[in-house]
Amino acid sequence: MTDRPQPARETIVVADDPAGLARLAADLVIASLAGAIGARGVAHVALTGGSSAAGLYAALRDPERARALDWGRVHAWLGDDRFVPLDHPDSNAGLAVRDLTDAGAGPLPRANLHEVPVAATLAEGAGPDAAASRYAAEIAARVPHAAGVPVFDLVLLGIGGDGHLLSVFPESPALAAGVPVALGIAAPTHITPHLPRVTLAPTILPAARRVLPIAAGAGKAAVLARVLGAPGPVAELPARLARLPQAIWLLDPAAAAELPRS
Repeated sequence: MTDRPQPARETIVVADDPAGLARLAADLVIASLAGAIGARGVAHVALTGGSSAAGLYAALRDPERARALDWGRVHAWLGDDRFVPLDHPDSNAGLAVRDLTDAGAGPLPRANLHEVPVAATLAEGAGPDAAASRYAAEIAARVPHAAGVPVFDLVLLGIGGDGHLLSVFPESPALAAGVPVALGIAAPTHITPHLPRVTLAPTILPAARRVLPIAAGAGKAAVLARVLGAPGPVAELPARLARLPQAIWLLDPAAAAELPRS
């Protein structure tokens, strides 16, 4: 991947507060997916996890938003996940099952959530690389591709305090040229939870029709100032890869506090 992306015209939106951030994110998700369904009959979204996802899912469960979209035409994928069973508290897929799908409280059909095949892989005694290979094969079979890269209608991203996105940490092997669409990642030692992961490669980002990085809280302010400031090495701060013309960065005031006023 290029080491120093050129300055891009990403859009940065600062909501009034964390609750407003979740509502804004939900409205943009609905608009993006509805547009994809109108244009192509189906929408593919890559989900994120963590606190951003929890607030977003709650906003999407609002009855008016739930009725605003034909959820049967939406297929949701995990941008990354920890290599743990669905019932583990750190499973991004488990959160989506409980809070976004109709197996729990949400509007998305359970069959339309495509999680990393952790359970089947564990049952065979295999590890994250095997799960990643299976996941990539399912994506290849279901998601439209261009130049060998899946084209998601929407990619949701959280931004880590170390500048990571997906499970692509600083100096990650996922930044190398020619990596597969999905790959296993060793458990990070510098950030919690210390669990192995499966991640989609960041090559999906420039191919996506819309990218929504979401960040809240003062703990993200310093790293966002660096990511959204002058261009620099993506190996140092992989979140720089989300500086794209089709990206809308959604922040709350605390996360945006150290951004240049311009």
